[in-house]
Amino acid sequence: MSLVKKENKSGRNKIAIVVSKFNDFITKNLLKACRDELHKAGLSEKDIRVTFVPGAFEIPLMALKSAERKEIGAVICLGAVIKGETLHYELVAQECARGIMDVSLQTKKPVIFEVLACDTIKKAQDRAKEKGNNKGRDAALAALEMLDMLSQS
Repeated sequence: MSLVKKENKSGRNKIAIVVSKFNDFITKNLLKACRDELHKAGLSEKDIRVTFVPGAFEIPLMALKSAERKEIGAVICLGAVIKGETLHYELVAQECARGIMDVSLQTKKPVIFEVLACDTIKKAQDRAKEKGNNKGRDAALAALEMLDMLSQS
């Protein structure tokens, strides 16, 4: 991802990460893996802007505010919605996904959706392992790939 490294030196293509505080025992692991992957690609902490929101439902608004910033090239959205006894989790997950897609299309910037919607805590934990499978890492890679692809189109 040399393009990302080169552009970061000039102050462009910084990456914003919007993280839900709800279910933080999952989202903390997603964020750590995401940051680690961005650092591997050559981004410094100054190139990464992290914002925490109360829950997944609040992610799209903060993603929009982040994507509207000129220096932000991509936004990564991290959260975990886990099924309870009602349909609430489905509503939150669906509207969060729709909102994130709307932000991407409206701003014409990559807005990466990695809000886990899982039936159980175990399934969420399986997708946010410190070592091995971690969707935060995948989100970072998707953001970097999209930045690279968009710069070539």
